[in-house]
Amino acid sequence: MKLYEYLAKEVLGKAGVPIPPGRVVDTPAEAKEAVAAIGPAALKAQVLVGGRGKAGGIKFAATPEEAPAVASQILGMDLKGYTVERLYAEAKLDIERELYVSVTTDRGAKRPFVMASSEGGVEIEDVDDAAIVRRHVDPRVGVLPYFGKEMAYDLGLDGTLAREFGALVEKLYGVYQEYDAELVEINPLAVAGGHLVAADARLNVDDSALYRHKGLPRVDEGTPIELKVRDLGLAFVELDGDIAIMANGAGMAMATLDAVQHFGGRPKNFLDAGGGASVEPTAEALGVLVSMNPRVIFVNIFGGITRCDDVAKAILQVRETRGIPVPLVVRLVGTNEQAGVELLAKAGISAYSEMAVAAKEAVRLAEEGR
Repeated sequence: MKLYEYLAKEVLGKAGVPIPPGRVVDTPAEAKEAVAAIGPAALKAQVLVGGRGKAGGIKFAATPEEAPAVASQILGMDLKGYTVERLYAEAKLDIERELYVSVTTDRGAKRPFVMASSEGGVEIEDVDDAAIVRRHVDPRVGVLPYFGKEMAYDLGLDGTLAREFGALVEKLYGVYQEYDAELVEINPLAVAGGHLVAADARLNVDDSALYRHKGLPRVDEGTPIELKVRDLGLAFVELDGDIAIMANGAGMAMATLDAVQHFGGRPKNFLDAGGGASVEPTAEALGVLVSMNPRVIFVNIFGGITRCDDVAKAILQVRETRGIPVPLVVRLVGTNEQAGVELLAKAGISAYSEMAVAAKEAVRLAEEGR
């Protein structure tokens, strides 16, 4: 679960991380009140995407009188597919330098992992490797005072900044542990007035640990279609292609996306129908794919717990009740495969047994429709 910036900063602030004064605002009038209280401020869109500044989601208001107009420019805007409904008004910093720091988990090494960079304010993937410092944490020992100070010296920090950075890394690791975090990130970590301050923050909590953190507000954001499919209990992400995809299992769904892209196609979504989904939720999810107006729908099922005949029934139910106006490519293999194939055959729908062949056909049909 990803937390909005203002929620992440609330957690970090309680842990002793320096953060600028800020207020959540929902209307232009509240923006005016916030700027009057905290002075010149950055009005920041609260959506769960990166690159808000470049997309126009962060603007500055120097006076309370400017704030309503600036807030009106951001509230309601479409920001990378998300509608901005809330802003965070934060005191403007006189930034002297920008750094980066994060704590996450290195699954390969099976250890916590601290990463820092002397270049902040940009995506860490875009930073030259020579500017990045990496350290694994021994979970039996944790982060002791020397740990962050060594990283600070490697970043070229000294004096006050080195001491503050060392203490900051300790605090971030404490948040990482306490909240079962997948990621704790400050980007940029600003130097303002000779001291470190978190100019932005991200906190992603492991969904499997949410029962231990009932005090955290539940954040569930996505496009309208994403929210609709998630209400069915299915994993779904909307993409920008034209081939709608349904598969059972996250691994199978990812492999299906890869296969489509391998043959030159563009997936319109990721949809994991899960294992053992019954006819009704499968039909509802398929109906959502139809409503997305794709060029082709590709259903790829490797039945284990999922029964191929149930998938076939769901496909036929959608076709009979609302219609499937675009080409449909189906691959069925596994439990009750023969029964599923026969049901589809009686309705004039052919089912493939090889994923590569089916993916190639889906791409071919999509290209014909362009």
